[in-house]
Amino acid sequence: MESRRGPLKSAVPSNVVSPVRRCSRTACGRPAVATLTYVYADSTAVLGPLATYAEPHCYDLCSEHSERLTAPRGWEVVRLAVDTGPPRPSGDDLEALANAVREAARPHERAAGGPAGPGQGGREGDAREVSRRGHLRVLRSPDS
Repeated sequence: MESRRGPLKSAVPSNVVSPVRRCSRTACGRPAVATLTYVYADSTAVLGPLATYAEPHCYDLCSEHSERLTAPRGWEVVRLAVDTGPPRPSGDDLEALANAVREAARPHERAAGGPAGPGQGGREGDAREVSRRGHLRVLRSPDS
């Protein structure tokens, strides 16, 4: 877009947008490590670990701003444990990864001529199992 003074410049170029959540404080570009939420009914500011997703009435703060946080007079600040280190995979993440590797390495029973499971044979008109991934099954419709 052009103006009388020349091309208009965007305040934030689109190639700079990052998937990492940043600190909500003005002019701070550091990565967020904590989420601040105000509980107005109790006059309390709650500072805890970074929320799973951004909420409209919560504020993401970097480690420096979360350490220096103060509340208005008469308010209480509740600080929940915040892990400022890099995120590590949980036990559930590692187990899911191991299960995916096992599933990929396991030979498929249908290709090897294995026994027919539920939905893999039997009456005409039944849906037939095409493939399986963990507890999920892909079924072919009876019409095809």
